[in-house]
Amino acid sequence: MHLTGEADAVGVDGDHRVCAAIEALPDRATMHGWVSRFALLADPTRLTLLLCIHEVGEICVSDLALAAGLKDSTTSQALRLLRAQNLVSAHRDGRVVRYRLADPVVTDLLDRMHQGPYEELGAAAVTPGASRGSPRDASPR
Repeated sequence: MHLTGEADAVGVDGDHRVCAAIEALPDRATMHGWVSRFALLADPTRLTLLLCIHEVGEICVSDLALAAGLKDSTTSQALRLLRAQNLVSAHRDGRVVRYRLADPVVTDLLDRMHQGPYEELGAAAVTPGASRGSPRDASPR
């Protein structure tokens, strides 16, 4: 019998699945990082912006706002939060600031999302500008 160390825990798994599950959990700081990252991705506006940036590589705020069907101010606010959490980075190109993905884990996650059937992900429900078509409709991968 395997126990979790909790006084009221009940050990039930003779083949060590409980122990393996416990050992697979990250420390609190890592878990907090994962939760923060997924919370950022859970917002439809931020996810839309990330998907657009993912598709084109880098893009300025006004073009990104147009592509996502959002106001420039809404786009800027979302980008500020994404930048503060290091999901995107910005660089100046003359007077224009362009944004690109900066988190390789998020980039990989967005790549993986596009490997399966897009419809299964509920793309129309996630993308604010879905009535016009998703950014993915414009160019094949």
